[in-house]
Amino acid sequence: MQKKTRETKKPAEGALRLKVSEALGKDAGRALARMDPADIEALGAKIGEIIEVSGKRSSVCKLMPAYKESRNGAKVQLDGLSRGNAGVALDEIVTVRKVATQPAQKLVLSPTDVVPGERDMKYIGSLLDGLPVIQGDRIRATLFGSRHTEFIVRETTPKGPVLIAPTTLLTVDVAPVGQEKRKAVGPSVSYEDIGGLGPVVQKIREMIELPLRHPQIFEKLGIQAPKGVLLHGSPGTGKTLVARAVANETDAYFISISGPEIIGKFYGESEAKLRSVFEEAEKHAPSIIFIDEIEAIAPKREELGGEKQVERRVVAQLLTLMDGLKSRGKVIVIAATNLPNLLDPALRRPGRFDREIVLPVPDRHGRLQILEIHSRGMPLATDVDMGEIARITHGFVGADLEALCREAAMTCLRRVLPEVDMAQSTLPYETLMQLEISKNDFLSALCEVEPSALREVFVEVPTTTWDDVGGLEEVKTLLQEAIEWPQKYRELLEAADVKPPKGILLVGPPGCGKTLLAQAAASMSEMNFISIKGPALLSKYVGESESAVREVFRKAKQAAPCLVFFDEIDALVPQRSGGSSESHVSERVVGQFLAELDGIEKLTGVLILAATNRPDMIDPALLRPGRFDVKVTIPPPDARERLAVLKVHTRKKRLAKGLSIEELIPRTEGLSGADLAAICQNAALNAVRERVQSTRKIEGAVVLQQRHFEAALTGINR
Repeated sequence: MQKKTRETKKPAEGALRLKVSEALGKDAGRALARMDPADIEALGAKIGEIIEVSGKRSSVCKLMPAYKESRNGAKVQLDGLSRGNAGVALDEIVTVRKVATQPAQKLVLSPTDVVPGERDMKYIGSLLDGLPVIQGDRIRATLFGSRHTEFIVRETTPKGPVLIAPTTLLTVDVAPVGQEKRKAVGPSVSYEDIGGLGPVVQKIREMIELPLRHPQIFEKLGIQAPKGVLLHGSPGTGKTLVARAVANETDAYFISISGPEIIGKFYGESEAKLRSVFEEAEKHAPSIIFIDEIEAIAPKREELGGEKQVERRVVAQLLTLMDGLKSRGKVIVIAATNLPNLLDPALRRPGRFDREIVLPVPDRHGRLQILEIHSRGMPLATDVDMGEIARITHGFVGADLEALCREAAMTCLRRVLPEVDMAQSTLPYETLMQLEISKNDFLSALCEVEPSALREVFVEVPTTTWDDVGGLEEVKTLLQEAIEWPQKYRELLEAADVKPPKGILLVGPPGCGKTLLAQAAASMSEMNFISIKGPALLSKYVGESESAVREVFRKAKQAAPCLVFFDEIDALVPQRSGGSSESHVSERVVGQFLAELDGIEKLTGVLILAATNRPDMIDPALLRPGRFDVKVTIPPPDARERLAVLKVHTRKKRLAKGLSIEELIPRTEGLSGADLAAICQNAALNAVRERVQSTRKIEGAVVLQQRHFEAALTGINR
């Protein structure tokens, strides 16, 4: 049946009609056409041969097989440049056929935007080597990193499809090709340049491309096509990038404005600017208006004072233009904001912004896609595993990951710079080609770049492992089941209808290892980690403490899966008793905490871990099942656990021959883990003190003797 379908798609002998689908990010700018092997066989072509792709115009691509996960039959994967060259959009039909090509003798190129520098011009030929082109094609030369230059092929010798070869003479016309649309959106951005936002891009395509390309569908259904899309999410998630990609992928006229540039100092000027934008869009319809930072021109009117009449009038003008008596025709408005709650409610009703799309913080798979996009032009060493970097970059949004790649490159550059003669006017190209970014460069960059999604509450995820916690085997097993199992064995828990715990309370005397256990749990669980000191959320101003609690939970839900650790939680949620005004504050905080932990809104993907040494002071309502489901009491360490703790704290220290840690165990009865850590610390300090007083020699290892531990044991405060 499938074979028959393919035969009906052939318009002529040796050609196929296939649907266009999106290429992978790694193929951007390479002029590759990936197809199902069965379609390649039906075409009578071989892998690596050149095919002609015909839509509104014809272009040429190199034929490659589709990856296994993308093989769907009767489809061809083209990147944004190739789609533009063929004059087609996603899901449209193209005709493909095998063509003969010749090596290009001469090419005349014109840059589309920025004229490349003199140094870049020397090496553009080698970067374009092997690329199939035809007159009128747009091609891309990736220079260093993600920097690239685009050209229009003005003339080819000979005529027709050609292959750029090492012997091809390239002539670059330095006058760039100006395009009105390009000026509005900057450098061309395609869907392959967006990672981790597949569902979001699909929704926006339904909202924007469908009404512009097939308006008759909505006429047949008897409904109005959507006219407005509001994009909101954390800063750096890709709101502006998505709008630029949509503008580049559609043939619509595109106007980009930022909120503040509308505001003028003269009476009526702001409203006139806004009207002129919509008039220009209607004149060039179908068109798209993109308003960035819309909260600057459309804040809530009820919160504006009498002195802010300009903002009131601008909001009213925008409302009228979007849904007034006069129809705005085929004009779609896209707006972006990271503060949606500041917008005037009248803007957010259907008919103005019909769809609100949230751009989420990317998950591990999304982070991997983004890293591959930003590193596809980087010279990576063999030890760089992007999957591993994606795993440890919790809470990073697209802009953070771009900054991470840039910082890793800068770290590599700092390593090479001392070997370079800075007196040279230009660095040799051979030196630049030796640059290689290693895994350690990325790990160093991680120390410099903070995740935007957790910026206000972020702490660096500790490197503590379960092996760093001496003893407490039962407690560690219990925590692993409660924290790691819901991440690793989610399907198994769902099959057994087991709900993961919402909260875990660690109870024990001071120094028993509660905070250390929390650090190990955060490090080993591969979750985003937020650490909160209980008293830090309390404020003397009315309502601020409750607002701080809400903000912590909001950030945690935004960055899910997330582990939130409350240290000294008894200071934040004490028992409610009534009485003084101070107790009213604590009662409101407790109420807010209870509502966030187990209220009407479901807490999904967030686990609360709390520690206290005064469980009697915590409000009893928190301790019931459904809130803190697991209560872990950490007992004082026994002899076996004390030995394990001492071994953990002495494993990096040099011990004298004949020194037995086991002999010290009977004398440490009743000591906590913190006390044992202090003994090892003081013993090492005694050895250093002895070395300084006797020889003052810096070289050589510091060896800990029995007397050093004896002195430390004598001085410990039990």
